Amino acid sequence: MRKFAKLLCTAAAVSLLPLSAAMAQISERTIKFAFLNQMDHPQGLGAQKFAELIKQKSGGKHTVKLFAGGALGGDLQTVSALQGGTVEVTVLNAGLLASQVKEFAAMDIPFLFNNSKEAFAVMDSDFAKRLLNRLQDKNLVGLSYWDLGFRNMTNSKRPVTKLEDISGLKLRVLQLPVYIDLFNTLGANAVPMPFTELYAAMETKAVDGQDNPVTLIHNSKFYEVQKYLTLTRHTYNPQVLMVSKKFWDKLSAQEKKVFESAAAEATAYQRQVSLEREASSLEALKKAGMQVNELSPAELARIRERIKPVVAKATQNIGDAMLSEMNAAIAKVRGAK
Repeated sequence: MRKFAKLLCTAAAVSLLPLSAAMAQISERTIKFAFLNQMDHPQGLGAQKFAELIKQKSGGKHTVKLFAGGALGGDLQTVSALQGGTVEVTVLNAGLLASQVKEFAAMDIPFLFNNSKEAFAVMDSDFAKRLLNRLQDKNLVGLSYWDLGFRNMTNSKRPVTKLEDISGLKLRVLQLPVYIDLFNTLGANAVPMPFTELYAAMETKAVDGQDNPVTLIHNSKFYEVQKYLTLTRHTYNPQVLMVSKKFWDKLSAQEKKVFESAAAEATAYQRQVSLEREASSLEALKKAGMQVNELSPAELARIRERIKPVVAKATQNIGDAMLSEMNAAIAKVRGAK
């Protein structure tokens, strides 16, 4: 019996050796994760899940500190902080990375995807992964794509039910050429502005409105300063979860596996939460008093026709090779239905 017990102890010790060796490669680390939305937004919920998974998979050796609501600055400031190594992790709209890798502008082409399922499949394709790999030359390491949803338009002046209703509205837009061109072409006065300044600008009537996914509109309480919501679903916003390359290069092979595994699990969770919150947020906005309008197929067709020059300009800047890859990925997903 003693011999058998000894054998069991020996076997257990041997089985633990690989695990012990792996854990020995993991150092004590405190990691700053900065992002723009609040903790109860799907972005914040995804960040919390990522932090939990990192702690769990590192055996408690890695602690992720979350800085929500732009506490460490706007998205572009945070990108600079990652490149400098003063912040380790962030998640932000993929299109904002066009200033680093111009092909990321492809993600902001209007009416690119028909639905979230289609968008997720393309974001998980080899095309999208190759795009992430290009960030390394800019001292950034892309891990995966999260979901912000489809953008819709709000304003405080009037219902928008047809193309002409957009004319003259002063709308805050992302600080990207395609958004400026899009809304100016539709007859609005596009005002590029950081998100952190948006609520105050709407409250003081410096701008009449903006465009964002309904979950963000609800979570940021835009219904307090905006009366009208139009479900245009004009642009899909994938978000890139990424880390500082300066930080990444300090990690052991095992620590990198921890981050990659946590990113994969957190991405699946975040996307599901985002889809669920989109439906509940729309109902909440209606209850909060927002007037919600949907554009007819005929009006959407008019908008698509009007913005053809915007799409042509955006695709020209991306380059033929990348555009072909993206279109092939979309065609593959649609053909798989």
